[in-house]
Amino acid sequence: MTATAPFGIRWQRVHPIVVTVGLLAITAADFAYALIGSDTAPTLPTIASGAAAGAAVLVRHRWPLVAFVASLPALSVVGAIAAPAITLFCVAAVGTQTWLVVASAVVAALAGSLPTSSPTMEISNIVDFAYFLAGSAAPALLGRLTMVQSELRQKLVEVGEAQEHERQLYAQTVLARERAQIGREMHDVVSHHVSLIAVRAATMLVGDIDDRVRTEATTIRRLAVATLDELRHLVIVLRASGGSRSDTRPQPSLDQVDSLISTSGIDVDVDGQLPEQLPAAWQRAIYRTIQETLTNIRKHAPGASATISFRSDPNSVCMSIVNRPSARPALNLPGTGEGLIGLRERAELLGATFDAGPRPDGGFEVALSLPVKGLSGR
Repeated sequence: MTATAPFGIRWQRVHPIVVTVGLLAITAADFAYALIGSDTAPTLPTIASGAAAGAAVLVRHRWPLVAFVASLPALSVVGAIAAPAITLFCVAAVGTQTWLVVASAVVAALAGSLPTSSPTMEISNIVDFAYFLAGSAAPALLGRLTMVQSELRQKLVEVGEAQEHERQLYAQTVLARERAQIGREMHDVVSHHVSLIAVRAATMLVGDIDDRVRTEATTIRRLAVATLDELRHLVIVLRASGGSRSDTRPQPSLDQVDSLISTSGIDVDVDGQLPEQLPAAWQRAIYRTIQETLTNIRKHAPGASATISFRSDPNSVCMSIVNRPSARPALNLPGTGEGLIGLRERAELLGATFDAGPRPDGGFEVALSLPVKGLSGR
């Protein structure tokens, strides 16, 4: 059957023309058998009732109620039941109101049981009415079941489409978060190392070196600055298409902080220590905060020293990084402007507080406070 004719439980695999031809054959055979078995002569009205039954089968999908009414004369005149059953099935299957389906079944039972030659009712007519009513209920119920099956099939299609749409949205969300995570990691890791290269190259230019080394150092610094500029544009694009959440699975840990400080090229004093066995997400937030702050010190306060202080109490684990004013003019290194934003977002994900701002003496301070409440081994 076509999608617009959801009649029959297994008819979908059969061509509608084949189905119609088969039903017409059944209707014709049923009418001929009923005509032979009845005492009715094959008069013109009788033949017309048979033709109306055949026409009703042809238009059963387009006008099911009209087709049902047209099939009733064949049932009333010769007792042909095929056409009324087929059309009653269609009336029930197209979603007609229940009361109309019930009324159609009752009318079909009356048409089959009422006497045509005598106006008086007999006991046998009442029995026939009960039998015909039961017979009419069968195609009506089958049509209703077919309608429900069609509606359920459509609902399943809609649910499948909704699930597919939800999967696509989820995939887009995951992709956006991955892009944001990639942008953040590029900023945290690549920018840190490239800016360190630029600083070291600029330091080489200050000393007494030959022209060849000076040329190479100048080239290295120029390439590092260009790389940072390209990185800035790339990170902006990635973060613009990403979300504000990120994966907090551990990458760096506190074991790498000493190496980070020793290779930063900054005079750093460490005051205090952190509790042991901090969760990996906490360790990563502390590491990234130190890494980003040291990178900013190299960019904006070259030659300045810094102090990293760790404090802990029963309620929180705190860290602050304070750098003194710049000792020499800052290098003209491009920045993404996303570093402090990323650190603040990391802190928000952990329920922590993050503050950053200038100090009265011309330095800069970054503070991170992680709540002890809710610490877990994640």
